[in-house]
Amino acid sequence: MTGSTNQPIEIENNKFILDACCGGKMFWFNKQHPNTLYIDNRKREAGHEANRPNHKIIPDVVCDFRELPFPDKSFKLVVMDPPHLLGSENGHMLRQYGWLNRESWKEDIKKGFDECWRVLDDFGVLIFKWNEASIKRKEILEVIQREPLFGHQIRSKIPTHWFCFMKIANPLTSPNGDFSKEKEHNISLKDNSNEYYKDNQRSNNEGDDK
Repeated sequence: MTGSTNQPIEIENNKFILDACCGGKMFWFNKQHPNTLYIDNRKREAGHEANRPNHKIIPDVVCDFRELPFPDKSFKLVVMDPPHLLGSENGHMLRQYGWLNRESWKEDIKKGFDECWRVLDDFGVLIFKWNEASIKRKEILEVIQREPLFGHQIRSKIPTHWFCFMKIANPLTSPNGDFSKEKEHNISLKDNSNEYYKDNQRSNNEGDDK
């Protein structure tokens, strides 16, 4: 499946994970995971970077994450680790990890994230990795315009952040198919939690009187 393409691609049935910017697959424990489709916008053989002679970028498909050649809802899990440095292909860090255009990076990241979201199946998970070397976490989340389920919420000395998103088709439904009581159930939980809070307050007040 190796090659550069802008044409629609038929995905093998066992490929339900997408790495949308695989690079050198550096965080993968199994760099040839059988259920994963690895893509990148470039291909580089070992030796392309003198400082790391074994580093290579060998995707299954060479394509642009801003225009993915896959049908909607094709993957259960999408990993997006886009370039985070502003510049051009000068210096070993940029040659290894890629770079963002200083003028168009906001549009490029938004298009890429939206494309990853498009090919993610309902109730699928998207893992987004970011490094604050050039652009802060708050700014990148404003560009994406989606709220993560969880990730780094506080300041950290480590500039690399991971965020988990889930494509919940309808926040009031569940993938089990029985959706009729979901909203009512949520309201009931809220009411019960308020009563629980009031009961605790009454107990605490009674304890103060003793």
